[in-house]
Amino acid sequence: MKIGFIGLGNVGGKLAGSLLRNGFDLTVRDLDKSAATPFLEKGAAWADSPREMAEAVDMIITCLPNPAASAAVMEADDGIIAGLSEGKIWLEMSTTDEAEVKRLAEKVVAAGATPMDSPVSGGCHRAATGNIAIFAGGTREAFERALPALTAMGRRILHTGPLGSASVLKVVTNYLASVHLVALGEALTTAAKAGMDLNKTYEAIRISSGNSFVHETESQVILNGSYNINFTMDLVIKDMTLFENVAERAGVPLEISPKVLDIFRDGQEKYGARAWSSMIVKRLEDACAMELRAPGFPAEMVDTEAEEPGAEVVT
Repeated sequence: MKIGFIGLGNVGGKLAGSLLRNGFDLTVRDLDKSAATPFLEKGAAWADSPREMAEAVDMIITCLPNPAASAAVMEADDGIIAGLSEGKIWLEMSTTDEAEVKRLAEKVVAAGATPMDSPVSGGCHRAATGNIAIFAGGTREAFERALPALTAMGRRILHTGPLGSASVLKVVTNYLASVHLVALGEALTTAAKAGMDLNKTYEAIRISSGNSFVHETESQVILNGSYNINFTMDLVIKDMTLFENVAERAGVPLEISPKVLDIFRDGQEKYGARAWSSMIVKRLEDACAMELRAPGFPAEMVDTEAEEPGAEVVT
């Protein structure tokens, strides 16, 4: 299967790397051509336009920062849709809006191709090793055709149902991660101000009912002081807004989400749109004139698990 990949950023570059590492015939493209250099040096091809890429490959993947970027790549005169034809697959791996992915999917279907939404979850460190989780929305037939590529990029692959279902579940899980991060900031700060040792606090949370994936990852780079989780304030705000859009369409009267979104907007105003998302705890550090630091924690998360062949998660 020939695969095209557009968007070689923090996550996309690592997913594309897994495809190349696992022997796929890969063509790449990014607005910043220098981002493609490591892939070209390892044998990937370059496409001069999204249309050219779509014409040359069997499956084209987009992994872009927001719905507007995906729409631009898809709908331009030299965009993906213009190059699609019968039998091809468009795999949207961006975190996007359910309604938007369905809108673009109608145009993909009209061109004779098959759309899927397949966002990832589990952090950049797991994307780098092919151990990340992937949600995949679309027909069962499309899912099975895409599965060899999906299992090269991720370890646990969940077929979530029809097109759009993966995008909904992705923003649901990102919302929970954002809530956990804000709550951890309050928990760690309170423990520190109460005189607790932060190494022991980290471990107490990790082995208890208070644990979460966010604690096991983001708390470490917070306690190190780098805050480097390879995810930024603006992306949290984008994802939480997408979650609120889903809730609004479903008629859900949210209570926690609006507060957490306001906290991140304040964090973005204080520290900048491209500040690491885990710097949200710095609001409390600043307010309490302290730093949450402890020895022995890494500056950046690295996946120490060996890469394993991916497989479908059966429910």
